[in-house]
Amino acid sequence: MRAIRRFTVRTVLPEPLAALDELSHNLRWSWHAPTRELFAEVDPELWADVKGDPVAFLAALGSERLAALAADEGFVGRTRAAAAELHRYLHDPLWYQEQRSAGGAELPRGIAYFSPEFGITSVLPQYSGGLGILAGDHLKSASDLGVPIVGVGLLYGAGYFKQSLTRDGWQLETYPLLDPDGLPLTVLREEDGTPAQVSLGLPGGRRLHAHIWVAAVGRVPLLLLDSNVPENDEAARVVTDRLYGGGGEHRLQQELLLGVGGVRALRVWSRLTGAPEPEVYHTNEGHAGFLGVERIRELVAQGLGIDDALEAVRAATVFTTHTPVPAGIDRFAKELVSGYFGGDNQMDGVPVERVLALGAEDYEGGDPTVFNMAVMGLRLGGRANGVSLLHGQVSREMFEGLWPGFDAREVPITSVTNGVHSPTWVAPRLARLQAERLGLDQLTAPEASSGWLDPGRVSDADLWAARAEMRGELVAEVRRRVRKSWRERGASPAELGWIDDVFSPDVLTIGFARRVPTYKRLTLMLRDPARLRSLLLHPEHPVQLVVAGKSHPADEQGKRLIQQLVRFADDPAVRHRIVFLPNYDIAMAQALYPGCDVWLNNPLRPLEASGTSGMKSALNGGLNLSIEDGWWAEWYDGENGWGIPTADGVDDADRRDDLEAAALYNLIESQVAPLFYDRTADGVPGRWLEMVRHTLATLGPKVQATRMVREYVHGLYAPAAASGRTLGADGFAAARDLAAWKARVRAGWPQVRVDHVESAGIADAARVGDRLTVRAYVSLGSLTPDDVEVQIVHGRVSEADMIEDFDADPLALTDSYEAGRHAFAGEVDLGSSGPFGYTVRIVPHHPGQPNVADLGLVANA
Repeated sequence: MRAIRRFTVRTVLPEPLAALDELSHNLRWSWHAPTRELFAEVDPELWADVKGDPVAFLAALGSERLAALAADEGFVGRTRAAAAELHRYLHDPLWYQEQRSAGGAELPRGIAYFSPEFGITSVLPQYSGGLGILAGDHLKSASDLGVPIVGVGLLYGAGYFKQSLTRDGWQLETYPLLDPDGLPLTVLREEDGTPAQVSLGLPGGRRLHAHIWVAAVGRVPLLLLDSNVPENDEAARVVTDRLYGGGGEHRLQQELLLGVGGVRALRVWSRLTGAPEPEVYHTNEGHAGFLGVERIRELVAQGLGIDDALEAVRAATVFTTHTPVPAGIDRFAKELVSGYFGGDNQMDGVPVERVLALGAEDYEGGDPTVFNMAVMGLRLGGRANGVSLLHGQVSREMFEGLWPGFDAREVPITSVTNGVHSPTWVAPRLARLQAERLGLDQLTAPEASSGWLDPGRVSDADLWAARAEMRGELVAEVRRRVRKSWRERGASPAELGWIDDVFSPDVLTIGFARRVPTYKRLTLMLRDPARLRSLLLHPEHPVQLVVAGKSHPADEQGKRLIQQLVRFADDPAVRHRIVFLPNYDIAMAQALYPGCDVWLNNPLRPLEASGTSGMKSALNGGLNLSIEDGWWAEWYDGENGWGIPTADGVDDADRRDDLEAAALYNLIESQVAPLFYDRTADGVPGRWLEMVRHTLATLGPKVQATRMVREYVHGLYAPAAASGRTLGADGFAAARDLAAWKARVRAGWPQVRVDHVESAGIADAARVGDRLTVRAYVSLGSLTPDDVEVQIVHGRVSEADMIEDFDADPLALTDSYEAGRHAFAGEVDLGSSGPFGYTVRIVPHHPGQPNVADLGLVANA
């Protein structure tokens, strides 16, 4: 008989073991080895069977076993000690609390972090790739630092998907349904015990309701909205069915629930728990951008004009862009969005035209028929950033159309390079060595890694033994997964004897694992199959390659790339040296990174925004072999791995791939492999270990997500909170003033111009140290000199007659005349030799502006 209602029977723990429930439902266990070890000691085999899931583990223990544990005073004592340690972690002052008490700018009381996916643990499969893993590491590191963040996302009924392969190597997707009651989640309830919920309007008078599930990520609550509730009709119940599934309207409904519903969930959370309302709202990519529209609606309902509300919302919003290509941005038909914000569904006081304007591509090269979520994110974000230095530059160039008249270098998008959460990704074997020999625990390790450089503290033999042990563990995991995959592909046990010889713990191991969009070039290694075979089977310097990755279900080209790789790896001549492991997830990653000697990354530069997999490898003593893109472009130093040369300027895509693949083969053959096998008399690769030590000591601290979160706190969150407080004070007086000033400046700007510029003090042959005097006569129309800044823009001149690496210095008002004309003057020191140039421009100026390009208005000479 078909089940008509599914539910989970929860384990009732004896009172002496009550603390196990709290320990299992706080996801700190996912990065806290002692907590995992407490569960594992009960029944190691069962713990392995449930894949390290404490909730499933407790559910699988029988009542007799629980009763025996409750009578075991030693185990009860260890359980209570673990719970007491968790409570100290949750409540003791940490870095953030010390910062708040140290004076200076007041840090925000609360920060809301919105993301469409969160990769915390494989037990909670609510992620697809790097964006979600980054979000998960952000929350974990915020918890470790005591940063008062609240995460907001969606609870997907089937997660992303599970990947398997057909016999001929084609990717298959399955979507096993998740039962929230069987996950480390708690439903948020009203005081009367009923599930708390939020709702929002849909076209046609329908409503979309969602319950709020809470995951405890250490000190950080993560609110996940679930539309699979009885109050919804069938169409609404499947809005949160799967991550990145369905068509355009389905995705739009998800993003409306995430943004609008997410803000409403925060209000419910604050009401029921007493938590402070967030002062800063961080949008992790454009998917959650509608949160700004909801916050505008809230302020309009409080009596603000829509322009006043927009300024108040922008001031306290941070937007992070993760994509370096327009194709990676969510764009919806403008008419589709209009249906969700117009007609009977229009928000009070927020006309649909104003909503559509936020995402309009009303700039040169834009498409007037679409609504762009990243554009809305930038227009609603008073502060914005990319996720590496190079990506910041790429983003400024990609979005410069939003700030016409300004050089791309002035586009207000900064950068915070991504990081990874060390306690999650460092192998237990290396963590123990680090603690025993260097005295570093999981939280202090990022601050003091220089001990790795001292062989007296960790000898080459000990470091090499640890690396060899981790490689051996990977070999065992590879064989287990390859066997499982071939069984799923239809092979019989009689066909699989060869798997016992797959990989060797003594062979140089290279890893490549990530999503499979075209630009990441999964199959670059296959450009010359014969060359790759020779590397894999080299008689003296063999190489083994472990590859993993998922293609989006709708990406047929990505699936073909996987199939091409799998078919190569199926060849009996090389299948012991190269494998493709299906269903790449956090659990697999935690085995791959420690066991690989080298982490390979070969994207098409500059299309890798940041990347973080190589960071995780580096934390385990792996060396990176990568195209200089993303984070590697700024932190590769010649001693922590190898940079793959790029064929910049080659327009033919196939030719470029051929050249860069050849460079990859040459590096492995002539440098990487020989160095790995170059052993001292003690049998260790001395020069290789010098690079490993250098990586752990110098790159290790940089790639930490704690470093990243600190940069967000000081560089983005604190300024956003300060701006939000300023504009919100005295009934939003400053927000009203700023909005009125912007309206006045926009209206008067057509009359603003530079009429005439004079210079003096420079002869035909200027010298370093000379002073250039500039006087500019300008017309401001209805605006006053206080509304603008007249600047001299100066710097070296390129061969293309462009001013490069320029400075923009303000000129001082010297005279005012009739009809809105004024004179400004100033001096510039010629501080360096070479071609020099200057010009004069006028820009709006107001103390409430976050940056000079805020209004996108400029009048050039």
